[in-house]
Amino acid sequence: MNTELENSLKTLKNKDVLLYPTDTVWGIGCDATSEDAVNKIFKLKQRSESKSLIILVNNFEMLCKYIPEISEEVKNLLRNSIKPTTIIYNNPIGLAKNVVADDNTVAIRIPKNDFCFQLIKDFGKPIVSTSANISGAATPNCFEEIDAAILDSVDYVVNLQRKEVNHKSSTILKVGENGEIIVLRD
Repeated sequence: MNTELENSLKTLKNKDVLLYPTDTVWGIGCDATSEDAVNKIFKLKQRSESKSLIILVNNFEMLCKYIPEISEEVKNLLRNSIKPTTIIYNNPIGLAKNVVADDNTVAIRIPKNDFCFQLIKDFGKPIVSTSANISGAATPNCFEEIDAAILDSVDYVVNLQRKEVNHKSSTILKVGENGEIIVLRD
């Protein structure tokens, strides 16, 4: 795993695009604080910038650097969630402006995956995690289902977990205007 971490870190530091396994499906990622790197993902996915991307952080402390106001209810939810949970937060700071939606929200998850955790920890910044497909196409459940156009367009493909099949996507919750938790996808 060390070689894969080293190559992945080099890719992220160069503002390039990475294809990597996550706690849900395979993701296309980059430095979530670099507008230029994020633009590469929108172009690769042929996706409108009006559709936001999911961001991964490695722990609650990193989350707090980018989301300064987190309610006790959300903190408890994060502590107790068993399945992958993405939360859409209001008023993020310090991220590339093109990962923030028009309504000033951003979707962030703390992955439960050893490779992702270590990569983000070593990188020291959040990374983008969007499904490894062209916008509108089916989300691949395993490495073998990833379209050749995606494989050819990224700068580095992680050589881990290529045989695993994953049918789960994350639960998506949104923090409402009054702090209420809204379930968008369970």
